[in-house]
Amino acid sequence: MNASKLGLLTVVACGAMLASCASLFGPRREIVLRPSVGKAPYGELPDGSPVDLYTLTNALGMQVQLLNYGATLASVEVPDRHGKMGDVTLGYDAVEGWLKNPARFGSTIGRYANRIARGTFTLDGQTHTLTLNAGENHLHGGARGFDKVLWHAQPIQAATAVAVRFTYLSKDGEEGYPGTLSATVLYTLTNNNELKIEYTATTDKPTVVNLTNHTYWNLAGAKAGDVLGHILTLFADQYTPADKALIPTGELKPVLDTPFDFTTPTPLGKRIAETGGGYDTNFVLRTPPGRIGLAARLYAPRSGRLMELLTDQPGIQLYTGNYLNGSITGRDGVTYRKQAGVCLEPQCFPDSPNKPHFPSPVLRPGETYKRTILYRFTTR
Repeated sequence: MNASKLGLLTVVACGAMLASCASLFGPRREIVLRPSVGKAPYGELPDGSPVDLYTLTNALGMQVQLLNYGATLASVEVPDRHGKMGDVTLGYDAVEGWLKNPARFGSTIGRYANRIARGTFTLDGQTHTLTLNAGENHLHGGARGFDKVLWHAQPIQAATAVAVRFTYLSKDGEEGYPGTLSATVLYTLTNNNELKIEYTATTDKPTVVNLTNHTYWNLAGAKAGDVLGHILTLFADQYTPADKALIPTGELKPVLDTPFDFTTPTPLGKRIAETGGGYDTNFVLRTPPGRIGLAARLYAPRSGRLMELLTDQPGIQLYTGNYLNGSITGRDGVTYRKQAGVCLEPQCFPDSPNKPHFPSPVLRPGETYKRTILYRFTTR
């Protein structure tokens, strides 16, 4: 058990003792924890740079842990229907796992989440060549994307919320992208069991930007096996079909009468066999880009945990952990097998730099990229 979790249990135990005393000596008063943000050393990079663990705890006891390496969402502990706390993400016990992290558990993805065909795009008449790290294509920012760099971190304490702001300066030409990009990721935990992620970025040259989070969720608990029994609702009536390399064809197709129809609550495993291996698909959200709206609702009947995801992104990638094959040992010695977790990644559409009719990912000097993801946790 890490120090932050031990501290939380101590506070909760003390609160219970105080409540017991109150019942003997006067009217009982509800004990409310003050939200807190803590920092602890977690390890080092090969060059000796320190990796730090930040722990956010709200007044209800929900806890979120973050790493400055990759601006990573390392764990999320929320109660089940019986009030028992549990981690609902896939991850690792020690820094060594996070430094490898081939599945990008919890990572901030950038500069461009998802795929860019052939690792090239043309902007203002100039062709840019990116790192190829997914066969003939570019994936999740390249060989050394935002998930594999050290971010500067600033903890923030407030009365009703706690936060950590991560910043990173991506230099002109990094992984082939034009322009020096100043990126910020702000994680905020509220007393309403909401976790908000806010992305901002500015550039000194025209470039493309598409930032998201790559957490694998298992609302039954990371030790509970696969997520095929999770019930998913997507507020999306269309999806973007893709070829065998998962590059969109450019079409927008209706989900009606396909395995991709989650417009009503549907178990993830109900039609997954019809996809030929699992979901790894971008969906077109109903909410107009730029407005924050409900994108997804994920429910685990076993635990009663319900997660709602809101965003202002135009799309969301549903990925069911199809490439997990038992080769990764995660937290508490758990072996992560196929479909042990599900990713819901709000994003601009894959390969948008090469699809002019897709929502534009272009960012120009003088503009500010702003995107938001909000996770809301409750129980049934």
